[in-house]
Amino acid sequence: MDVWYNLEKRTDKSAVSGAIRMKISVEIKGEEKVAPYHVQYTCLHENLFTYLTETKYNGIVKIPQMKGDEAWKVYFEDFGQEIVDEFAMRYGVESIYQAMTHFSCLSSKYMCPGVPAVMSTLLANINAYFAHTTVSTNVSASDRFSASNFGREKFIKLLDQLHNSLRIDLSKYRDNFPAGNPERLQDLKSTVDLLTSITFFRMKVQELQSPPRASSVVKDCVKACLDSTYKYIFDNCHDLYNQLVDQSKKQEVPREDQGPTIKNLDFWPKLITLMVSCVDEDKTAYTPVLNQFPQELNMGKISAEVVWQLFAQDMMYALEEHEKHRLCKSADYMNLHFKVKWFYNEYVRDLPAFKDGTAEYSLWFEPFAIDWLDENEAVSMEFLHGALERDKKDGFLQTSEHALFSCSVVDVFTQLNQSFEIIKKLECPNPEALAHFMRRFAKTISKVLLQYAAIISKDFHLYCSKEKVPCILMNNIQQLRVQLEKMFESMGGKELDADASGVLKELQVRLNGVLDELSYTFGTSFQSVIEECVKQMNIELSQMRGNGNASANRNNAALDAETVLRPLMDLLDKNLTLFAKICEKTVLKRVLKELWKLVLNVIEKKIVLPPLTDQSGPQMIFSAAKDLGQLSKLKDHVIREEVKSLSPRQCATMEVVLATIKQYFHAGGNGLKKTFLEKSPDMQSLKYALSLYTQTTDALIKKFINTQSLQVQSTNGSVGEVSVHVDLFTHPGTGEHKVTVKIVAVNELSWQTTAMFRPFVEIHVVGPNLSDKKRKFATKTKNNAWSPKYNETFHFILSNENGPESYELHISVKDYCFAREDRIIGMTVIQLKDVVERGSCASWYALIKNVYMDETGLTILRILSQRTNDEVAKEFVRLKSDTRSTEETT
Repeated sequence: MDVWYNLEKRTDKSAVSGAIRMKISVEIKGEEKVAPYHVQYTCLHENLFTYLTETKYNGIVKIPQMKGDEAWKVYFEDFGQEIVDEFAMRYGVESIYQAMTHFSCLSSKYMCPGVPAVMSTLLANINAYFAHTTVSTNVSASDRFSASNFGREKFIKLLDQLHNSLRIDLSKYRDNFPAGNPERLQDLKSTVDLLTSITFFRMKVQELQSPPRASSVVKDCVKACLDSTYKYIFDNCHDLYNQLVDQSKKQEVPREDQGPTIKNLDFWPKLITLMVSCVDEDKTAYTPVLNQFPQELNMGKISAEVVWQLFAQDMMYALEEHEKHRLCKSADYMNLHFKVKWFYNEYVRDLPAFKDGTAEYSLWFEPFAIDWLDENEAVSMEFLHGALERDKKDGFLQTSEHALFSCSVVDVFTQLNQSFEIIKKLECPNPEALAHFMRRFAKTISKVLLQYAAIISKDFHLYCSKEKVPCILMNNIQQLRVQLEKMFESMGGKELDADASGVLKELQVRLNGVLDELSYTFGTSFQSVIEECVKQMNIELSQMRGNGNASANRNNAALDAETVLRPLMDLLDKNLTLFAKICEKTVLKRVLKELWKLVLNVIEKKIVLPPLTDQSGPQMIFSAAKDLGQLSKLKDHVIREEVKSLSPRQCATMEVVLATIKQYFHAGGNGLKKTFLEKSPDMQSLKYALSLYTQTTDALIKKFINTQSLQVQSTNGSVGEVSVHVDLFTHPGTGEHKVTVKIVAVNELSWQTTAMFRPFVEIHVVGPNLSDKKRKFATKTKNNAWSPKYNETFHFILSNENGPESYELHISVKDYCFAREDRIIGMTVIQLKDVVERGSCASWYALIKNVYMDETGLTILRILSQRTNDEVAKEFVRLKSDTRSTEETT
């Protein structure tokens, strides 16, 4: 017989150890043909195992109940164990051979209850026997294994076959180890332990470099099982789902509609329910059992990851198909979106594979979410009209004592917030999809709020006569702006998508514009009553014509101002007190600004700035005023017939009146800011006009010349040009200035007439202290010449009280008419300050239709127009009012 014997050291000094293989030929009478004792033992052990398992226990492996360090060497109960032990002892069969033989027997029944645990323990001890060196031997584990009487190749083949079988069975762990059977779950755990023992055997005993890790093997098996599980629940979704729900709620569905279809979305929530059941089962039942590799293997997480990846692919393709047909309601897609979001957040979001990534599922649903937002916009618009109709029927009442707006604003934003809450609850994890949702919803907000503002604006003028309603309506628009700002913050604020943010910011600007328009409309509604009050003020003021001295004027100004202001203050006090109670602070400021401007403008038109009484050339001033947006003011003044020129006493009174009005609108800090009131163009204009009232005609003309340096600025082209030579000479003795003007020629006059054309040039010198001087010259006429030559020289003597820079030449080209007023063709202005440095100049000057002047020039002109007894003033106003005459056409 061929047998391996282990060599044991007899003493510590022995040099021999290991194993020796011996071929022994023993002839025993009667046993010449008997098999070797190890083969006999194998037959004995295997037959005994088969008898006990198959015959006595009906296919169940009976596990002996033994404890202790030597328990793994007990293979059978009672007599069976005595038989094998007796045979082994008599014929020298090693205990390791017995263990390997029993392991071989158990491998045929490894799926029986309790067997995997026994096999795991048995293999672990076999590992220990071969792998652990002792004092008595230094032989390697691989060599010791090779010296096994069981056979190296035989045992390795046994382990390889077992390893493959275990992998196959683990790939169906849900069937082979049901979650509801605790015994089988324990066998599952032992099966993984057995795989670990095999890996350890390959590494320590066989000394393989990198055998498959048990954790990797189990992980692959789990994924394979999950793949098949998902396919199973996908293919049998309807039937499996019906097994989960109450039988009374069971629905009969045609076979062709039980799977995914474009007609409805019923399949997918059912599938998600089954997925949840699957993942929860792995998490609660299998994860606690398979806990041998806590860092590498978590059944619940792997289950969620694999199932989601498979579901994601199916869901994406299905939604792409749905997008082509769109047979379902957008609300159904949104509900499914929520279901998918819930599953992702509950099971997938925190998995390592997805933790740092961006979920794509929101992009699958984006087209359907946009459809829902489109439908939601229509619902919001319909709701808006209903809310406004109800509010209108109730009379736009305040929602409560402390709320200054009506219920329609609350209703509109309640609906918008409800819509936004749905978007918010989607918890969209994909920035791209979220940006698309926000852009679309921002457009809905803009459309709804602008429509609200448009409806309010359209009928706002109808409510201006009512006491509180216009204020509440303006409060409503302001409340829209406040709520819009809150919604902007809740939508992300500074982090909001740039396009969506731009839409909302533009909306805020437009609502601000609407509020400005409503404030203007409301302020304008007071124009007639304010004009009536100012008319009464004017009557009171006109009774204070006395000039008196400056001291007396200052002392009486306060009393006079109180008398003059009484009609206006009665009106303002009544209304502003009401506005302060029922207007939002922002709205109140706007209303006050409009009333402030209105009051000052009416005072300007009715009291301070007088009408133009010189009717010879008002069209020119109309043109200049039109450029400044003042045309309405001028026309109002021109059509007034009475002449009002304020006396010093009245000017002093009006200064106090303006200061009082300013203080009233400031209201101790509760009204408009002092800086706004001080810098208000209307206030500055009035103050400036009052300061000009007390100045002499010469001073005003001088100021006009100093400030109006752009009189020849033309916006409607030239009508010709004139060649002029100007020389300045200052007398060294008297200091008087002599201005020599030579009109050389006129070129290319633009003029049409049906009669004889007789152009001539008229030259005026304009400036202070000229009342006793020659102020005008004119050239001779030229018949039918559109580019006439004159070469005529004229001399003006200027006062020595002012330098030449305070004077200007006003040159007009006219068509002489015998029986009627000469017609003006064009004009130009030469300011002598441009000539002073050189002493003389010769140039061509463009002829324009009328001179240009700014606000200051217009104010001076309107004041001078009142000085009807002053020839210099009248002449100046006429000159600056002149404008090109109308041409004659055939």
